[in-house]
Amino acid sequence: MNGPVKIFGHPIHPMLIVFPLGLLGTAVIFDLIAQFTGNQGLYGVSYWMIAAGLVGGLLAAIFGFMDWLGIRSNTRAKSVGGYHGLGNLVIVILFALSWWMRSNDPNRVPDGIAFTLSLLGFGLSLVTGWLGGELVYRLGIAVDNGANENAPNALTTDESAIPAQSAGRKKQTGGGSGD
Repeated sequence: MNGPVKIFGHPIHPMLIVFPLGLLGTAVIFDLIAQFTGNQGLYGVSYWMIAAGLVGGLLAAIFGFMDWLGIRSNTRAKSVGGYHGLGNLVIVILFALSWWMRSNDPNRVPDGIAFTLSLLGFGLSLVTGWLGGELVYRLGIAVDNGANENAPNALTTDESAIPAQSAGRKKQTGGGSGD
């Protein structure tokens, strides 16, 4: 694998996804609060959160796609990454449709279909977030060689000096000094 696109030693894609995930998820929460409280102004907040989440999602997708291209073909990671990316594309489409449907209302109040699209996008984001976690935590994608609890700071380490290890980190065995 060529490795993920990085800045200061850390992959860019995981840094960017927190914004669209948080914005789009919170937009759904604000819609729910608006429905239960009758505070119409919250629909406008939700509308602009969706707009910002869509921009952030597209930016994160660029780096995610570049990272996916670096995964070896015919691996489980390539397949999981493909589902992760396609699912996130569907999320962006669902929220974009919801956003567009709200744009005709001056108060940005979603109708039933627009709200349902947002809910579906939110639900699917839980699945694609899990797939992203599967890529990192189970399949070791974007985990540095030599990663461990006492690894040196990425800003001060020459990555070429870290010895490559089969799983990216040493496994502790039963023997040893008890460190």
